[in-house]
Amino acid sequence: MPVLPGAEPYRHEGGEVGVLLCHGFTGSPQSLRPWADHHAARGLTVSLPLLPGHGTHWEDLQLTGWQDWYAEVDRELRVLRERCARVFVAGLSMGGALALRLAAKHGEGVDGVVVVNPANKVHGLSAYALPVARHLVRTTKGIASDIAKAGAAETGYDRVPLHAAHSLRSYFRLLDGELPQVTQPLLLLHSAQDHVVPPADSARILSRVSSLDVTEVVLEQSYHVATLDHDADRIFEESLAFIGRLAPSVGKEGTASVG
Repeated sequence: MPVLPGAEPYRHEGGEVGVLLCHGFTGSPQSLRPWADHHAARGLTVSLPLLPGHGTHWEDLQLTGWQDWYAEVDRELRVLRERCARVFVAGLSMGGALALRLAAKHGEGVDGVVVVNPANKVHGLSAYALPVARHLVRTTKGIASDIAKAGAAETGYDRVPLHAAHSLRSYFRLLDGELPQVTQPLLLLHSAQDHVVPPADSARILSRVSSLDVTEVVLEQSYHVATLDHDADRIFEESLAFIGRLAPSVGKEGTASVG
């Protein structure tokens, strides 16, 4: 299937400070492209991959699982580490969950983590029904475009394939046990109103990580896809300031200044 317009992966060769951005479940790079552009314009090297099964048709997602999604961001992180002196990982929703596992697994290979409305659990009775329901029903209604800003829209699927949702549930359970391995500085931004991921997920993550340098920001004007919503500029500036504080310069020619 061809990639949907705007859902293409994005890479920008900048300085020696790199950022890996991870999009969410059933979404695409389009939801994070303004964030990527913002950081690229300020001299950072940016990688925004398209996760397997995403950005085309929901039937492609049905054939993938968390191992595929994580392998893609893991590969991109390793490429960034070869290119950059300092590397940060960031993500929205499931992308935040992927970023957290990268931090847990790569240790000093990740200099900091930024997550926006990170997901930690599949909630409700549907979560318990998934192991059986996925064999009876192929899809359920989509979760894309939970945005308060009028006229803004997310390029994502209008259906959620249940095989993929079941895999996502398994991933969340795995990650929850690995969160104490996250020790890097953490910036967590979450919306006051979110119709996809409840605030309990952010609270759980904050209670489980071992990071000592933690900043929590509440986004008052946005729903789930806050990177396309009223608080988008705040997310971009807060994350840039976070990176600039931790990596103002690495003292080499061609290095971006992000302070």
